[in-house]
Amino acid sequence: MSNKSFLKDLPKSFYQEEKILISNNIKTWDSLLSISDEEINNLIYGSLGSVRNLKRLKCIAYFICTLDIQLSEAALLMHSGLISNKAISRLTPQELVQKTGRFERTLRTGRIPIIDLKKAHFLIEKAKKNLFNVPKCH
Repeated sequence: MSNKSFLKDLPKSFYQEEKILISNNIKTWDSLLSISDEEINNLIYGSLGSVRNLKRLKCIAYFICTLDIQLSEAALLMHSGLISNKAISRLTPQELVQKTGRFERTLRTGRIPIIDLKKAHFLIEKAKKNLFNVPKCH
């Protein structure tokens, strides 16, 4: 199992959820991806974490496992309104760059966009290949 598949360096906004996951021995993106919505509700019950944040982390895990991308790229896709490989596969590279770029501009980071046309093309092709595969982290 590669080091990349372990949950680490999560944004501070997921602090409570990270504590919940670790205390329940969910330490990899694979294990997070395999929990059901009912299990998410059970994990959150009586804690300071939120169902919404755990579902966001599960979406990020999905992208990390199916597209083999970094946490920052997966989070950008999710926050840009893309929640599945099917949604990504329907876009053109230009549309993907526009969607992710729009979100990055609202953050006013001033950095070079994470997803350019070359990366967008790669992500779309990988999403199309993984439409029907069971996600597994490398």
